Amino acid sequence: IFLFIIPILAGFGNYIVPLMIGAADMAFPRLNAFSFWLFLLGGVVLYSAWFAKGGPADTGWYLYPPYSVRTDSAVDLTILGLHLLAIASLAGAINFVVTVHSLRTAGMTFMRMPLFVWSIYTYAWLLILVLPVVGAGLTLLLLDRQVATHFFLPDEGGDAVLYQHMFWFFGHPEVYVMILPAFGIVSEVIPVFARKPIFGYAAIAFSTIGIAFVGMLVWAHHMYATGISPIAMGYFAAASTVIAIPTGVQVVGWVATLWSGRPVWR
Repeated sequence: IFLFIIPILAGFGNYIVPLMIGAADMAFPRLNAFSFWLFLLGGVVLYSAWFAKGGPADTGWYLYPPYSVRTDSAVDLTILGLHLLAIASLAGAINFVVTVHSLRTAGMTFMRMPLFVWSIYTYAWLLILVLPVVGAGLTLLLLDRQVATHFFLPDEGGDAVLYQHMFWFFGHPEVYVMILPAFGIVSEVIPVFARKPIFGYAAIAFSTIGIAFVGMLVWAHHMYATGISPIAMGYFAAASTVIAIPTGVQVVGWVATLWSGRPVWR
């Protein structure tokens, strides 16, 4: 998740977005370089946990307290590595947003942008909105481990479920961080081989934003076993169903493009 799926999509975006919007390069090339080298450092720190005393974090990728506060495995190195990776992703996301806003060629309004650019733009805003939340949660977790604070320790007056809320507020939109650029690629490839412009361009563009927006409102469906209230569970179940609507809009657009186009079936 942190070292392949997210960065490989950012790589596609870095190469393709400037070409699609008529820009010579990303808005901040040095920020791009900073993002890459910080990403590499974050990966090295994350994997160095395998060689630390106590071995790599044995908490799962979600680092749930109170166990992650009490274990002797290398949770601290994992938290540091994730912080570095988050800052790298945040720098890249800011670069994408500024590039799309300021470097589009003359006459390219938002409603003329390629759908892949729409998907990267939405992906970038998702990262900007959710990474600070998980960063704050990881910082509080590190303080619990090293400074004897009790943010997430129930027997000391803390709230372990609060950490889960902070983690999944990032962890669920991360699903759409991973899938939206892939949707954008599909929306560019299908019209080429169907030999027809995409069906419902505006609907697909706005459904991309809709997927991201609703995706930020459904995080607690990962937490049904935590004892959250039935009203909250009902809301999150309903919101999880609603997200199928903008996703379905994209699928209908792809199918309609193939159906009304002239693809060669072999």
